[in-house]
Amino acid sequence: MQARGIFVDPARVRSPKDKPRVENQVSYVRESWWDGETFTDLDDAQRSAEHWSREVAGMRVHGTTRKVPRHAFEETEKASMLAPPAEPFDVPLWAERAKVHPDHHIQIARALYSVPTLYRTKEVRVRADKTTVKIFFGTELIKIHPRKPPGGRSTDTSDYPVGKAVYALRSVDGLVAKAKDKGLHVGIYAERLLGGPLPWTRMRQAYALLRLCEKYGDGRVEAVCQSALAFDVVDVGRITRMLKSATKPVSPESVGKGKVVQLPLPRFARPEQHFETRPTTKKEGL
Repeated sequence: MQARGIFVDPARVRSPKDKPRVENQVSYVRESWWDGETFTDLDDAQRSAEHWSREVAGMRVHGTTRKVPRHAFEETEKASMLAPPAEPFDVPLWAERAKVHPDHHIQIARALYSVPTLYRTKEVRVRADKTTVKIFFGTELIKIHPRKPPGGRSTDTSDYPVGKAVYALRSVDGLVAKAKDKGLHVGIYAERLLGGPLPWTRMRQAYALLRLCEKYGDGRVEAVCQSALAFDVVDVGRITRMLKSATKPVSPESVGKGKVVQLPLPRFARPEQHFETRPTTKKEGL
């Protein structure tokens, strides 16, 4: 309707008397064309409907206008119509309740779009077509973004408060580069952490990983990341617990030279008596 410039005036809900002339035509179509008609397939039905519209319904004398509808269309109405669209109609995607997250972004079709800080933590309505994403608060249009593919992000730094725009420009690649400076396996761990379709949602964990390097040292975090990767554990919370529970290594200076230091026994080690073999004795009288 929009492509042809036709205004649609819908009736009110549960108010059939708002459109009696439209409803009256349903019985005419049903009884004149549909009733008793059989079709072999969809193409056959379309051909039959087109023939009925042109030669039957279109060539009758209309009861109100007393004109032939097909002649009236070709002589008067057709010249006022716009040209048909050259491309298929772009069916938009509507999201009636999209939550604006604390980082000023909403997620639509697996992509992120920024919203002004005034609407942070509120719910907005979103209309997304092939090229444009429009964000509404109620009936007010508050933001327009170009459509991004899944995993993409469109951020307008002016949506952030003054002095906070730097957070909108945080680079995922920059985080990975900083992690690689801490150690080979720390860098690989950061790549695994931020390698999903929406890496911005896990940037806080990447920053937490870098803070662990500052707190526990690059070497210890590198060793724990290597162990975690071997078991395919990609969870910064688990890394933190592993570092906290790890025993602090004993420095060589604390152990005297030439002294034998007893190592802690294994958890499931058995005592020596368990492996002793008792001598078997022959029964008396044999």
